[in-house]
Amino acid sequence: MTATATEAASDLLGERLGSRLQRGHPLAPMTTYRVGGAAEMFVEVRSLDDLALIAEVRAQTGVPVLVVGRGSNMLVADHGFAGIALSIADFAAHIDLPTVAADSPERVVNAGGGVALPVLARRTAAAGITGFEWAVGVPGSVGGAIRMNAGGHGSDMAANLIDVRIFDMNAPERGLQTLPVGQLGLRFRASDLAPAHIVYDARLRLAVGDRSEAEAEISSIVRWRRENQPGGQNCGSVFVNPVPGEVTAGGLIDQLGMRGFAIGTAHVSTKHANFIQAGDGGRAADVRAVIEHVRATVAAETGYRLRSEVRLVGFDDTDPLSFDEDGGVDV
Repeated sequence: MTATATEAASDLLGERLGSRLQRGHPLAPMTTYRVGGAAEMFVEVRSLDDLALIAEVRAQTGVPVLVVGRGSNMLVADHGFAGIALSIADFAAHIDLPTVAADSPERVVNAGGGVALPVLARRTAAAGITGFEWAVGVPGSVGGAIRMNAGGHGSDMAANLIDVRIFDMNAPERGLQTLPVGQLGLRFRASDLAPAHIVYDARLRLAVGDRSEAEAEISSIVRWRRENQPGGQNCGSVFVNPVPGEVTAGGLIDQLGMRGFAIGTAHVSTKHANFIQAGDGGRAADVRAVIEHVRATVAAETGYRLRSEVRLVGFDDTDPLSFDEDGGVDV
């Protein structure tokens, strides 16, 4: 990407958005790793018109676009991202709960792509709607969770999804398009959604249940997470389990004695081997180096090539073993 293209994109967006276009916007505070550089341009999306404008500028200049969700699986390069970063956290923040009782035990909930999973889990439980308690321990957004079919505690997004509405940056003239779950290609920690597909909202099939039982389940999950997983600056599990239910990434790393292994400001957690911690004021390059060292060691010693859940943003290369081979960036 040339400086000329970036400048052209900045000028075009500035003409239409004015002060709403933020230049040199720090991305580290928007991620759970809390490391990395700034985005050349950043826009808080307020409408479909904003998305259409960004798509237009992208088509004219070729500047890449990055959708920033809750940043729970994103590692931003130390030199930042030379493109347009956007957030739909406020634009797609709705949660529509069923308000009319029905004979069916099923309840359909509509949630915006920018909604945090723990918020949605708690809101549904409080309304006596069950089936989404598992998501309280996943610190991502609904949109990001659908893209990678996030899951935990015996369930995942595929188990709840009915359909999604997306905005396609490659076809902005179509507006919002509805895709049934069968067209999403959901599989273990991956989907067929393209980087150009922005998840606006989704319908989830949940059930009528007991509020106290649902809230007790949420408390149990939160307690288990605190007891078994580290806090601090990390993105949760780094690697996908190579054989779900049989061989875990954390188990492989642990059996090789790699807890505590460090490079610079990053290290493998001493509490859970599938977590890589970033130091306060640390470097994204160190986190990436630890990821690659762990992967290479596991491959050499066990034969398993670990697939990563981490989105690499702004790096000179993408991760061919990532769940999102394009790094989540629309190019």
